[in-house]
Amino acid sequence: MNITRRAVLATAVLGAFTGVFASPSALAAKPLTIGFSQVGAESEWRTANTLSIKDAAKKEGVNLKFADAQQRQENQVKAIRSFIAQRVDVIAFSPVVESGWETVLREAKDAKIPVILTDRAVNVTDQSLYVAFIGSDFVEEGRRAGRWLMERAAKTPDRTFNIVELQGTVGSAPAIDRKNGFAEVIAANPKLKITRSQTGDFTRAKGKEVMEAFLKAQGKSIDVLYAHNDDMAIGAIQAIEEAGLKPGVDILVISIDGVKGAFQAMIAGKMNVTVECSPLLGPQLMSIARDVVAGKPVPKRITTVEGVFPAEVAAKELPNRKY
Repeated sequence: MNITRRAVLATAVLGAFTGVFASPSALAAKPLTIGFSQVGAESEWRTANTLSIKDAAKKEGVNLKFADAQQRQENQVKAIRSFIAQRVDVIAFSPVVESGWETVLREAKDAKIPVILTDRAVNVTDQSLYVAFIGSDFVEEGRRAGRWLMERAAKTPDRTFNIVELQGTVGSAPAIDRKNGFAEVIAANPKLKITRSQTGDFTRAKGKEVMEAFLKAQGKSIDVLYAHNDDMAIGAIQAIEEAGLKPGVDILVISIDGVKGAFQAMIAGKMNVTVECSPLLGPQLMSIARDVVAGKPVPKRITTVEGVFPAEVAAKELPNRKY
């Protein structure tokens, strides 16, 4: 073999080994890969949440593998198993429901892939199956909605308020917690009575459909609508108007999320209050994921700071809304 051919061969072999045994600096430059399973696209809030996560990943140079579960737990389980097979650095997801996660989360732990929960919590016996939860305090959101109604009811102490409730997806953390928080607060006033409660699946169409059924059953005896999210409330407002009643006047409308549509409804006099639940979790998720991969300690629960917006402040606050 002549000298020239030996030099070419040596260069090729060196190049091959360089590709296999990357330098520490090259490994450090490897982008963070996050597998994220989203509940679906059932509401304005969820759309804003997805956009926040995708935008933050792009800005931070994170390789985001995104899966839409279309509100089905089996789809999320498949997505998480796919992320495990792909050996992502971090798995993050917003669970459709609270229960039924032990097996797949154990698989992630066995694969040494940390899991971060966003927006919704899970009910597991082993808390080490996830490293952190980022999101809102749903029980407190329900309490805030209840406190607003308590203050309103205090102005007419002799009046009884019949309340209908539009619940979120059955078995989901926000539906369970928002119901419990609201019920806990209004229990102090026996004149506040929940007469009907049914799921509207967090969607506008289902909210309208269920409200139509409530109105058929109770008619003008309904005094208050408590909706677990703004989209259901907006759908219900359409049903109230079609029944010849004035939402916000004949029936008080209380909701949760704080999307632009709710502020527009309040400005139009059709909704009375919305309790904020921020979907803008993307930057927090990226930051926590980097800390987890770096081996830094992170809080088990990171709660977002949120407020309550009655109709009186809607016009002033609307220009400030980012979702």
